[in-house]
Amino acid sequence: MNINETFKVSLEALLANKIRSSLTMLGVIIGVTAVILLVSVGEGARLYIETELTGLGSNLLIVTPGKVDTRGSFRPHSVGAIRKLSYDDALFIKRRSQYLKEAVPVILGTANLKYKNLSRDITVIGLTPEYLQLRILKIESGSFVTQVDVDTKKKVIVLGRTAKRELFGNENALGKLVTVGESRYRVVGIMSKKGVSLGFDFDDVVFIPVTSAGELFDTDKLFEIITSVKNPENLDKAIAEIKELLIKRHSNKEDFTITSQSDILSTMQTILTIMTGVLAGIAGISLVVGGIGIMNIMLVSVRERTREIGIRKAVGAKHKDILIQFLIESITLSVVGGIIGIIIGAGSSVVIPFFLPFYLPTEVTLWSVLLAFFFSAAVGIFFGIYPARKASLLDPIESLRYE
Repeated sequence: MNINETFKVSLEALLANKIRSSLTMLGVIIGVTAVILLVSVGEGARLYIETELTGLGSNLLIVTPGKVDTRGSFRPHSVGAIRKLSYDDALFIKRRSQYLKEAVPVILGTANLKYKNLSRDITVIGLTPEYLQLRILKIESGSFVTQVDVDTKKKVIVLGRTAKRELFGNENALGKLVTVGESRYRVVGIMSKKGVSLGFDFDDVVFIPVTSAGELFDTDKLFEIITSVKNPENLDKAIAEIKELLIKRHSNKEDFTITSQSDILSTMQTILTIMTGVLAGIAGISLVVGGIGIMNIMLVSVRERTREIGIRKAVGAKHKDILIQFLIESITLSVVGGIIGIIIGAGSSVVIPFFLPFYLPTEVTLWSVLLAFFFSAAVGIFFGIYPARKASLLDPIESLRYE
């Protein structure tokens, strides 16, 4: 029997039991759909984190007070610090470093923001003008904090979109006086919309000169120093240089931590890659279960068609003809189920984010589609071999006697 005839007989056998064939494929469909969906969620989360981090600046090094041994992970600020980071530290490393483009001192705190009879607590960021470019922020109207404002400790403030909307509504806020804590600040700028990035809402903050923030919170301790490297190839050299400069200023003590943006990104991607692999593995279990279902149905089919097998062998069919026929049936079930699963999984991955009440990032990748397809085909082959071999080894005389 030629291969075309074998395919024809196999497909006729499957179509003769449409409901059973469909239910058998259902396990594979569910498994492949789960693989595509879960992997797309994992990949979407990885790309989301990467986009969010790069959207907050590039080639950044963040210096925080306190020594943390683990590099490249999120860390509590100012915990266990032997000596504070100061504004002078930021000026010193910016002036002395040959690898850094900028070094921005940052003071972070919460204060009450008030205008007329409206007030609310809000995050206040004290900074220097370079923060705007480092964090890729934009001014919608007015101006940002200037170096003159920093040098003179001027009481000026730049409002985020949320703060402006809640305190002023449609009223022009530029030039108006607001109260921050116990001091009066003049509004000099309104920020463009930035949104939430990695859990931090850049629209729900206000910006003031770092020196004014020191007076507002009665501190000379910095929350962090954000630096940018001129050339990403010199990132490690810049880290070593900053470390050397600050150790000299801090009485030969390394009481600070330098974290690179690439370290954070690498750590997050490693975690998310492992998570994606685990999710794919869990989904793969359902594919194995679907394969067991295929093997079970094929064994039932062999038993039901014992006489048919005997007749075919009696008229000249060889062992390999019977083997190939049943193997084609099992592979067809798994491959067709895999294709349907890919269509459903990929379609769901595209559609789901638009219907969920919250944003769930998904990203369908070619490797996940190929993985799901070839794995489903492998399931058909693996779980189809035993039933096919059993059918091919049936004795034709005994098969013809089978009732």
